[in-house]
Amino acid sequence: MDKKLIVNARKPEGELGSKLLERMNESHEKLAQWGISHLNIENNDIILDIGCGGGVNVKRFNEMVPNGKVYGLDYSEVSVEKSTKLNESAIKEGKVEIVQGSVSELPFENDTFNIVAGFETIYFWSNLIKDLKEVKRVLKPEGMIFICNEAVGEDYVLEKMKEEIVLLNMKIYSEEELRLSFFDAGFIDFFTFRKEKTDWISAIARKK
Repeated sequence: MDKKLIVNARKPEGELGSKLLERMNESHEKLAQWGISHLNIENNDIILDIGCGGGVNVKRFNEMVPNGKVYGLDYSEVSVEKSTKLNESAIKEGKVEIVQGSVSELPFENDTFNIVAGFETIYFWSNLIKDLKEVKRVLKPEGMIFICNEAVGEDYVLEKMKEEIVLLNMKIYSEEELRLSFFDAGFIDFFTFRKEKTDWISAIARKK
């Protein structure tokens, strides 16, 4: 286990972070495709990808909303640079914007987005319910929050990943913990999806 590489996953930095993002773009591809298959995306939706990493999902969303717009947000400077480079042409066309910032204080107006997505990122949110409320603030009425994780907080997963959990100071949520947190934050219509023979979980909920 490369501990330096693992620790860098929380907030990619420097050359190591750049290499990590390239690896994550590839390794998370099947997870992202599976997760997005549960979303009903309209061609004019405005979408925010929180923790956009290397920008692959921003690019994917942009191709799905020809009459919409996609924003990517990450608190890692390296991630912002990578996402910007990957989506350079769409940024020039005004179809994509990449912003450096935190989920705890989103730099967007109320009622901006149809969908806010997070792939492999809520493990690191500092206060899940508070941050979910911040997501709800920037969603339009009836807007959807979508999260997609390759790890769910069940005992065997927590045991298997105990070293990574300590190194990254991360929190892996169970299906029930997600449900309660989303409802506490004021979301409704909470649904989860699980992929057979994996630890993957995807969740969707709606703003009232």
